[in-house]
Parts: sequence; C-alpha cells; structure tokens
Amino acid sequence: MKIFVDADACPVVRQTEEIAKKYGVPVTLLCDTNHILNSAYSEVKVIGAGADAVDIALVNLCHAGDIVVTQDYGVAAMALGKKAHAIHQNGWLYTNENIDRLLMERHMAKKARRSSGKHHLKGPAKRTEADDLKYKDALEKLLDR
Repeated sequence: MKIFVDADACPVVRQTEEIAKKYGVPVTLLCDTNHILNSAYSEVKVIGAGADAVDIALVNLCHAGDIVVTQDYGVAAMALGKKAHAIHQNGWLYTNENIDRLLMERHMAKKARRSSGKHHLKGPAKRTEADDLKYKDALEKLLDR
C-alpha cells in the first residue's frame, strides 16, 4: 500500500506524512512545475505543467489498495475505478456509493456558473485545526482497515 497525494495546494501534506510515517506507509507527492515541494519523508514527483497532467500521472501510478488524497472528484472517481481508496482533505471518503452524486453536483454547479456568467465561486472557509484532526482521524481509520 502507498499513499499518493494530489499535492498542488493540498493543505494536508504534513498531516498525511505524519500519519503515514506512524504506519510505515510510503507517500508520493505529485505536483506540477508551478509548485515547489520538499519533503524529508515523501517522494516528490514534479509533473510537467499541463491541463490535468498531475491528475493523469497520479491515476497512472496508483493501484488497487493504495490511498489517493485529492479534492478533485474526477481524480477520486478514476482512483476508485482502479480499486484504490480516495479521501478528501476534509476527511470524508469517496466511495462507489457517493462518487456519481458528487460528479453530478460538480457538473450542475459548472453548468450553473456558465449560464450565470460567473466563472469563480467564493473559496472554501479558512481551514481550522478541527479540519486537520478530522482528516487525520479518517486517514488513520482507513489505514487501520
């Protein structure tokens, strides 16, 4: 088992490494050339900048039983298709039971933005320590399976 992190602007890289180290699970951080990541624990893979280049590389690297950390529903869906586990940075798991609904909601939101002329929504709420704890707890439960 390995953990692959869609690390471009991922707020839980250090938390992932902390838990992975505790369990002795290797971590690979994937980012594009616009981000600079350093890690004493994880392998860092810098993928050429291009539309979805990191996403494609991550999905190509993961296998059944691996864990993918991403906030991208499309990446999560492809990881689930490979029988990997997928977890969101807020600590909830993507599953075969919820991924279709999430993808449909994403599609409908994009469609609504397009028709309203708004291309960007307000960003997420500021991340809290409670968010980090929820994520770490969920990741540990996933590793305990």
